[in-house]
Amino acid sequence: QVDVVQSGGGSVQAGGSLRLSCVVSRITSVNVCMGWFRQAPGMEREGVAEVDYDGKTKYADTVKGRFTASKDSTKNTLYLQMKNLEPSDTAMYYCAANAGYCTGDVSPSGLLLPDEFGWWGQGTQVTVSS
Repeated sequence: QVDVVQSGGGSVQAGGSLRLSCVVSRITSVNVCMGWFRQAPGMEREGVAEVDYDGKTKYADTVKGRFTASKDSTKNTLYLQMKNLEPSDTAMYYCAANAGYCTGDVSPSGLLLPDEFGWWGQGTQVTVSS
């Protein structure tokens, strides 16, 4: 049973910064695709960033230049550094992982759809006030 445990998040004012972390444990695959999603109330879950097995990253246009995703493969840990946060970034943020490369069906943003990930974190709230 793969575990995905998130930490971080919280409440900040617009322009502030937060960092999310996600540890994936008991995964046996050598190559792991990891991603960050967010879901605001009444909205669909949307991809924010993804990090492929080799460290290559992709971002949604709405967060490019403000969010940085990275991973420590030795610890199977994924990070999301969020800067210059905006009220529109307010959402529940989820970490996701899947064995293998980042490949599959993508959304119009070019990021993988949620269905392409098999393991999910518990979610962490990010609230940005104006």
